[in-house]
Amino acid sequence: MAKAFASAGDMEAKKTSFTQIGEGLYAFTAEGDPNTGVIIGDDSVMIIEAQATPRLARKVLECVREVTDKPISHLVLTHYHAVRVLGASAYGAKEIIMSDTARSMVAERGQEDWDSEFDRFPRLFEGHEEIPGLTWPTTTFSDSMTVYLGNRRVDIMHLGRAHTAGDAVVWVPDQEVMFTGDIVEYHSACYCGDGHFGDWEDTLMNIAEFEPKSIAPGRGDALVGEEMVEKAIAATADFVRSTYKPVAKVVARGGSLKEAWDACRAECDPKFNDYAIYEHCLPFNVARAYDEARGIDTPRVWTAQRDKDMWDALQD
Repeated sequence: MAKAFASAGDMEAKKTSFTQIGEGLYAFTAEGDPNTGVIIGDDSVMIIEAQATPRLARKVLECVREVTDKPISHLVLTHYHAVRVLGASAYGAKEIIMSDTARSMVAERGQEDWDSEFDRFPRLFEGHEEIPGLTWPTTTFSDSMTVYLGNRRVDIMHLGRAHTAGDAVVWVPDQEVMFTGDIVEYHSACYCGDGHFGDWEDTLMNIAEFEPKSIAPGRGDALVGEEMVEKAIAATADFVRSTYKPVAKVVARGGSLKEAWDACRAECDPKFNDYAIYEHCLPFNVARAYDEARGIDTPRVWTAQRDKDMWDALQD
């Protein structure tokens, strides 16, 4: 019998933090679990990333209410993954924003992704019975859009493919702070199962060109200060590169998925095995890298059954 996914046994609660990363800007973090961002404007609040369930979202709301009583007007979802979007109903935001591409991915694979993630990472779906259904945006954009929270300007942009094809980032120019979603991680493995390895580093460089003073990453601690920002961007690029290159070499010589897995582990284990969710992400990362190296540009849809089939193929 094949062993279970690492995430299936990850049931230990994580310590949460609520860190100020600029004036009226906060990052809710949880030791490698999905982060949420908060932007306080003159008359309302914008939330970035919803969490996986309304119950988990309320933990974010408790922190928000410690610093402001302003209403939540906007919710930005940087991509379509279930652990990021299914808690949206708890915030009561009138405007829910995604990129056009992210919305199309909800339509194409949102339910499959929900089923897949729920099956392999049950702890992140605490209170799942409250989820009313798939989360759909009320507003979408192609390349960029601007929202004003009173006088506070917030720019929402697509800077390139990385974690998914439809990734968005949120830039607050008055503080030079960015919320990057899962394009940037800190001491946490990148989940690349729906990613684009060939584009990811370019997208990271597009982020770096803004010279952010702080970043709220997708997972891991808030990145406060330019030195920490640069370190996290470089480490994320190294993770993506170190995952893809050994797999591509195996594909070039006609090797199997299992051989790609072994090659990737040999390269990545010494550098990243203490990263949060590393063991969870690795099989999906190798499978996607194997596909991309074979010329499959659009990530294949993950389903609960495909997860199991892939995992069985990687066992000795």
